[in-house]
Formats: sequence, C-alpha cells, structure tokens
Amino acid sequence: MLPDGKFEPFPSKGLQQGLRNIVGVIPGTRPGPAILIGAHYDTEWHPKGFVGANDSAAGTAAVVELARRLPAELPGGHPEIRFVLFDGEEDPPGCTDARFYYCALRGSHAYADAHKGEIGDMILLDYIANKDARIPREENSNQALWDQLRQAASDVGTERYFPAGDQGPVIDDHAPFLQQGVPAIDLIDFSYPYADGLEDTPDKLDPAVLDAVGETVAQLVIDLSRGSSQ
Repeated sequence: MLPDGKFEPFPSKGLQQGLRNIVGVIPGTRPGPAILIGAHYDTEWHPKGFVGANDSAAGTAAVVELARRLPAELPGGHPEIRFVLFDGEEDPPGCTDARFYYCALRGSHAYADAHKGEIGDMILLDYIANKDARIPREENSNQALWDQLRQAASDVGTERYFPAGDQGPVIDDHAPFLQQGVPAIDLIDFSYPYADGLEDTPDKLDPAVLDAVGETVAQLVIDLSRGSSQ
C-alpha cells in the first residue's frame, strides 16, 4: 500500500489502545529534511454507523495513490518523501472541542515528537473530494507553502479548486508540526455540509475533485523537490 510500509505504534490511554500510524517512504537521493504527505485513516466512534467518506477515506486514498505515482516523477536529487496515515486524529470519548488539540490528534502528536527535526515540509489532506469543493487557505496553514501550492495548481490547471483568500483556522494533524516550526498546510474544505454525520458517504464525493487535488499535490512535491535540489 505504501512504499516500504510499516506500522508505527504509539502509546495511547483510556479505552482506545493499540493505536498505530502507517508510514511509508521514498528514499531521498540527497540528505536533508523530508517532505511529508499525510492524512488520517481512523474514523469517528460516533454517531453509530459513521462512514467517513470525506473524513478521511478520501485523504487516505490520495496518499496511497501519491505514494504509487511519485517515484516515477520525482527529479534527481530529491529529498526523502514520507507518507503517513495517522491514527487517533478523531476525538475519543470525553474529549471536548476546547481540548481537541490535546486529547485528539494523537497520531500526529506522536509522529511529530518521535521525528523532531526530520521534516522540512508537511502537506495534510483532509476533506478533499466533496462535490463542488473549494479549498481556500486554512488560516493556520503556512502562507509561503500555500502560495507554492496555488502555483502548482495553476501549473496543472486546477486553480479553481484553490481560490484566493482564507477560511477559518482548523485544529488538525498539521498543528503539531506547526508547533515545531515546520511549514505545514491543511487541504480541507471546512464548508463541507456532511462533516461528522451519517451522510458523509461516497455519493457526496466527486472523483474528478479527488484527482484534481492529487494532481496539485503531486506537482507541489515535485516543485519542492526541485527547489531543494538546486
């Protein structure tokens, strides 16, 4: 599923034991910090019957496809590319919205802490496949890296999915990396009307949107790799 893929368990408390991230890597052809592409693969424990097509099966699918595609497209002298599917992003029982950063995001906290100093850029994929998606910059996302994303979108003809302007801040799996000073961005259409509910099902998604986001992220990673090799 992921190149050189493996489970990376991490300590967890309470009822949800045995959490583990899934990680893969394309080895770099030069030393230096890695580019990380991530999504979360866990799902909500409530409401009963929650599917999570956009939250975050779509992001998981995009990470897997990017891991399959990128090895043939990266330039020479590229950095290491890491793919991480985070466990424990969703809030466990008893976790309030006010404490979401501390009691959710367990996989990204664990990974960022375990690999401090190893990541140069972080690209997070969350709600990325809904019909008519528009993904402006999430307010916490690094501005310079977001500008590079929009340039990549322009280069591959997907700029309409990434309009100018900002949406509100979102506490997501990029946050632990931002706290460490890593440039990180969150691709998320937080206006998605079916979030966190039973209607977040595959019929709400558009494969063309998922493809457009994937094409954009692939181009961004190629551009970042070229820049780092110069």
